[in-house]
This record gives sequence, C-alpha cells and structure tokens, in this order.
Amino acid sequence: MKVAIASDHGGIHIRAEIKKLLEELGIDYEDFGCNCETETSVDYPDYALPVAEKVANGEFDRAILICGTGVGMSISANKVKGIRCALVHDVYTAKLTRKHNDSNILAMGERVIGPGLAREIAEVWLTTEFEGGRHERRIGKIKEYEEKHLTDKNDRS
Repeated sequence: MKVAIASDHGGIHIRAEIKKLLEELGIDYEDFGCNCETETSVDYPDYALPVAEKVANGEFDRAILICGTGVGMSISANKVKGIRCALVHDVYTAKLTRKHNDSNILAMGERVIGPGLAREIAEVWLTTEFEGGRHERRIGKIKEYEEKHLTDKNDRS
C-alpha cells in the first residue's frame, strides 16, 4: 500500500504522529506538506486537491488529510472524481467507512481529536479491508453517477 499524507497549518501535529504510525506499520508514504508552522496560514484546497488527484489517478492507494476540523479537506477532496473521502473522528466510523464505503481518503480534524485517537483511527482505517458484497453495488451507483454527471478536466473546453 502506498499512502499520501498532507495537512494545512491546522493539522501539522497530527500529521507528524500519523507519519510515525505509517513508519511503524511499514507503510510506504509520501508527505505533501504543508511545510509551515501553526502561525502560518495556508489554504487547505492547495493540499487536498493535488493529493486527491494522485489517489484518483492511481499514483497512491489511499491518502490521509488533516486540517483544523477535517471539514475543509474532506469537502475539497470529494470534488475529485473517484474520491470517497470520509471525515472521521471515531474508531467505529473509521472501520465502517472502509468496510462499507471503500473510502480511499481519510480526513481528520486536529482541533477535534487528539494525537492518540488520531493514531487509532488511522491504524484501523489503514488495516480494514472493503467488505464488498451488497456494498459493492452501492459504490457502483456512486461511480455510475460520476461517469454520467462529472467530467474529467481533459473533457473541459
């Protein structure tokens, strides 16, 4: 598994913890920033969108995005066709978003949860497989909608 990770200024501390977790689990990852301090404000779409595009085009299997609440990152990432980004702040939801929704991006909020819980959530999310079965049909409906209603940037004139 290859994982992309990024945060804005509101998520740099949890991002550091998740990088340690990825190393402990032996998971290959790449850090896409931000390279800033908490006092330096940056814009979450500048990190979420490129990472989401890398997951959507298959460069990375999954990604983890962190900002203050996780909301901005999740909204941005979900604008990219093929992305199923789940905003998660508890272990149960982390597990089910993988089992039932085959989420490919995890978003978390540093101002909402602490580093210990963030590590637990990320570990469960990273180690839980998609269940398939009836859930595959549901994911198929999302993909079908995307194919009908969303255009790739290559299709824009």
